[in-house]
Amino acid sequence: MIALIPKNITGLFPRNASSVCKFHSSLSLSHRFFSTPSEKQLVTNRAVFDFLLHKHHFSPKVASRVASVLTELKDPENADSVLLFLRESGFSNTQLEKIVKYRPWYLKVSLGASIKPKIKIFQDLGFSSDDIAKIISSNPVILQLNPNTRVIPSLSVLKGFLGSNDDVAKLLRRSGWFLTTDLEKTMVPNFELLKSYGISMQRIIRILYSYPRYLLLKPESLRESAQKAQEMGFNWSSKMFIHAIRVVASMSSKTWEAKLQAFRNFGFSEGEIMTMFRKAPPLFGLSVEKIKKTKDVLLATGKYSLSCIINNPMSLGCSVEKRYEPWLQVLGILENKNLIKRWPSLGTIYPMSDKKFFEKFVCPHLNDVGEVFILRNSVKDRREKNNDLLKELG
Repeated sequence: MIALIPKNITGLFPRNASSVCKFHSSLSLSHRFFSTPSEKQLVTNRAVFDFLLHKHHFSPKVASRVASVLTELKDPENADSVLLFLRESGFSNTQLEKIVKYRPWYLKVSLGASIKPKIKIFQDLGFSSDDIAKIISSNPVILQLNPNTRVIPSLSVLKGFLGSNDDVAKLLRRSGWFLTTDLEKTMVPNFELLKSYGISMQRIIRILYSYPRYLLLKPESLRESAQKAQEMGFNWSSKMFIHAIRVVASMSSKTWEAKLQAFRNFGFSEGEIMTMFRKAPPLFGLSVEKIKKTKDVLLATGKYSLSCIINNPMSLGCSVEKRYEPWLQVLGILENKNLIKRWPSLGTIYPMSDKKFFEKFVCPHLNDVGEVFILRNSVKDRREKNNDLLKELG
């Protein structure tokens, strides 16, 4: 049976933003708080700065940031004990810097009452020292959670679903939110809801790792999103159904309408938009700017049309810099030199791996395009390294 597509797909979305699990607000505050670029402006308490820099070998940048917030340290011995205990528990200096950078007041809390009990919980449950250090340094807020109402129950639920400490640690390194909420009221009913639609546990867990916040939505919000996805023509048996639910749940009516209007402005009809959504719902989670940039690059070749994109909507999700720019330049050179009769179809090229493209189009013509391909990738790698460096310094 052909599913009916509602004429007004905007009306399927709520007026208010969907209820999404928010990251612990203090993390965001800390992130903004430590945004001052000048180290010299940050140093406030010279004693704290010297303590971290010289005794515990923190970098000048981190020591300065912490000293600008922790304007007094009445009990240096306690701070010393906290850092020494964590180091003895397997935390590296980099991990300690990260924890203290975002939670400087941990240097003032009671080691015996606050820090040790949390570490012991993970140890008693069989987590390795390496996993404990990675989990807590990735989510320093864990050290201030109530062990009985949050940490222990959440770890128990996660291990019940995932089966091993390694898998639980893998998830918690990505998202500490799972220890900050009542999973019996969020994740557990959401798992059951998705299973009721015939979605396998294997696929649910795969989504859990890729989009962790998705399964921490309020169950009623996820249920409404599943109903809307059905109204837009999705069948339960479709592999895209779970992705459609996720994308629908992530948007308010305002955001959805803006996304639809952007696609209309790109030249797609309402029916074509829904065709693309049913084929590739993750595409609609991308930014309008990203979609437009990729569309423009593909159309500028003169080889691919809007109809090509409609038939292969996920082609809009590929990287312009890493894939299309170097690849399309190579194809253009090959065509100009009559080394290829025609360009590959969009459906052929966009899913290709770098290795496959190299073997098929570069390797047979190394003298003609090898240097261009290598240069483009070299520039791309340098740009990525520079961006990583800027992020680290920022």
